Amino acid sequence: MKIVTIVGARPQFIKAAAGSYQIRKRHEEILVHTGQHFEDNMSKIFFDEMKIPKPDYNLGISGGSHAKMTANMLVKIEEVLLKETPNALLVYGDTNSTLAGALAAVKLNIPVFHVEAGNRLGTLNNPEEINRITTDHLSTLNFCATTDALKKLEKEGLGDRSYFVGNIMYDSFLMFSSKPWQEHNIYNFNNERITMPNDFYYMTCHRQENTYDDVPLTEILMAMNSLDAPTIYAVHPRNKERARRICAKQGFRNIILVQPVGYCDSIHLIKRAKKIVTDSGGLQCEAFYAGVQCVFVFNYAVWPETMVNNRNQLAKADHNDILDKLSKSQMIDPLYQPFGNGHTAEEICRIMEDYNERERL
Repeated sequence: MKIVTIVGARPQFIKAAAGSYQIRKRHEEILVHTGQHFEDNMSKIFFDEMKIPKPDYNLGISGGSHAKMTANMLVKIEEVLLKETPNALLVYGDTNSTLAGALAAVKLNIPVFHVEAGNRLGTLNNPEEINRITTDHLSTLNFCATTDALKKLEKEGLGDRSYFVGNIMYDSFLMFSSKPWQEHNIYNFNNERITMPNDFYYMTCHRQENTYDDVPLTEILMAMNSLDAPTIYAVHPRNKERARRICAKQGFRNIILVQPVGYCDSIHLIKRAKKIVTDSGGLQCEAFYAGVQCVFVFNYAVWPETMVNNRNQLAKADHNDILDKLSKSQMIDPLYQPFGNGHTAEEICRIMEDYNERERL
């Protein structure tokens, strides 16, 4: 098969590391980077360290409103598809890149394969929810990370095209978590290497709901500043100035602001951290895989499968609520494995090949 794969944001690069590795064993893949995440430490570093193939096309589209970004991507992806005439288009997750790719392909009668389908927050106030729902209903094959996601698609009438395959991010976690770590890779925003503390908490926070103004982010940082060890906060580029200003204004001395980190660095920070505080859907899963307790600062459960035995807890952007959740202890059941066996990419390829064979008969 000739498959065009669309990526554009950090979580998709991580998924593509495992996906492209398996796809290219047996098929031709054309990799398209929309440019949604374009900074070196949000994009290039992942391609370099995870050995993701260099994109065949880099569309250079980032910024602007959801409508403008998606529309520009739609036009450019359509041009690629008309030129390449693939057998199928593959998309990951729930970004604007995902939606644009699905829309462009389905209008050209190109089958759409959607990896990480079926997740639902239960609200259309979240733009990613809209992207995922739309893509699920446009797709020829839906690949679900959990059995709960599959059940949701069955309720929506999509059961005949949907499959539980496991979480492809677990494949990537297993591939890269055993690699050695160079601690000197962590830099602050003055481009100085930081000295890693012996004990630390690890935090990321990037969602608009938590960073739209000073109030929610101050609450989160207030909680982290009061802990018994420093917090390493890997700051998204668009939140850099706000985070700096809040820490300076509030006198938060127990928080170490660092530049966004690569995948291997993030995995090792997770594995060594006392606990994790994040609003990232991917990072909470990686904490779960590593057996490190997590607090997820958001209004909705993104991965309810992780929220067992205090392994991952939902918290408001309120310092008292975050500290209350951090004070609890987790219990790990080694038999509980809701995200598959780490061979998701292989299973996706098998189902794609079965579909292609049926279409040829």
